[in-house]
Amino acid sequence: MRVLLINPNRWGRGITSIWIASHSAILKKYGHSVKLFDCTFYRSWQLNELGYNTSNLQYKKSDYENYIKYKDSSLIEDLQNTINNFKPDVILISAISSHLHGEGEYVNIQYGSELLKKVKTSAIRMAGGFQVTALQQNAINIFKNIDVFIVGESEEILVEFLNSLDRTKRIIYVKKPVDLNNTGLYDYSLFEDQVFYRPYQGDVVRAIDYEMSRGCVYNCSYCVETITQKFYGFTKAKNGVLLNAKKYLRHKSAENIARELRYISSNFNIRMIRCQDSNFLSIPLHILKEVSELIKDLDIFIYIETRAEGINGRTVEILKKLKVDGVGMGVEIAEESFRKGSLNRYVSQKQLINAFDILKKAGIKRTSYNIIGLPNQNEQMIRDSINLNRRLNPDNITVAFFSPYIGTTEQIKAMNLNYFNEYENDVDGQLRTLSKSKILPPEKLKYYKKNFVRLVRNG
Repeated sequence: MRVLLINPNRWGRGITSIWIASHSAILKKYGHSVKLFDCTFYRSWQLNELGYNTSNLQYKKSDYENYIKYKDSSLIEDLQNTINNFKPDVILISAISSHLHGEGEYVNIQYGSELLKKVKTSAIRMAGGFQVTALQQNAINIFKNIDVFIVGESEEILVEFLNSLDRTKRIIYVKKPVDLNNTGLYDYSLFEDQVFYRPYQGDVVRAIDYEMSRGCVYNCSYCVETITQKFYGFTKAKNGVLLNAKKYLRHKSAENIARELRYISSNFNIRMIRCQDSNFLSIPLHILKEVSELIKDLDIFIYIETRAEGINGRTVEILKKLKVDGVGMGVEIAEESFRKGSLNRYVSQKQLINAFDILKKAGIKRTSYNIIGLPNQNEQMIRDSINLNRRLNPDNITVAFFSPYIGTTEQIKAMNLNYFNEYENDVDGQLRTLSKSKILPPEKLKYYKKNFVRLVRNG
């Protein structure tokens, strides 16, 4: 069978979406033909996320645009020609991976559906991902250009579906998470070469997005991860931590991780491994230690995301052996009682400060993640977050508009407060706010998005 994957990325910079690499791997493993249509570098489609977030000092300036070439041809005509020539049996536009909401992936289904409106095809049009898993039956009413929806992780069930091509069953429920050791080597060969270039710390490196694991031990009230936790039946928690998390968390074997990283490094000349794991230090430490031994000869470095609670002398020693160059950690908001009471995040101020200090002493770059526009957040809370970031003194500071991820506790709260409609299109916390809050009106939020880093650095 022939499967066309569409990457409707609108950021205008290279992202190797993990769901594309994982699905292509397992499809090819079972003998199917796979092709990617990537929208990233179409000039008329891209929204220049890099330019926007460089202007507000979230990113350091680089000469990234010297490494890529935008396409001036018609995206729709090129997509139609690809469909005509490849003749796909199935078109897939979105799916779940560890990428979560990062890099604009949450809206893939919306953008992909809009593209499918404008082309002709006899292929079965399919979509999965977090929105589908949250909406379930309601997805049929919102995305009318999709024939079949997959609720849950879709790699293995897609292979089964290709045996029947039954478009009469509109929704497929996948109650068992994917075995990450069963997909085969993630397939990055689908991406054009310029996708691998990535701005990082003012430089431009060759990079990929990658996952060693899936799942998170925490259940923060605003995070889309909670959608899959609920779907798979993991709802019991105490102080923001899942009580039966070990059954939810999954990771690849150390041997498979090392084999994959070795293949990626040598075949695509990759230096930076941008791990998108929900919480990197949820991976058992003995696995990470084994990986560090198996890749010690590779000329790579790694960027990870984790929680401050997991940073200590022992874990930092392992991160150093793993060639970790940068760590991103959620601060979100400075007020500790708000983090606990509203966001279900029980990390203390002392833990945040200690984690940032420990990493600095170890020579590992630190990025703080912050949110503005949360339900019931006020302007003083933003200023308090600015002051806390000044104390933390991160190497990089990321600021996101609160995004009402459908089905999360904070989305429901925000809807009830009339901040947002029940369902919102164009949700992308790095590019725009959709808020109608009177406490923090959109113009005020845009001001702080533009000036947050400046206020941290310059007062």
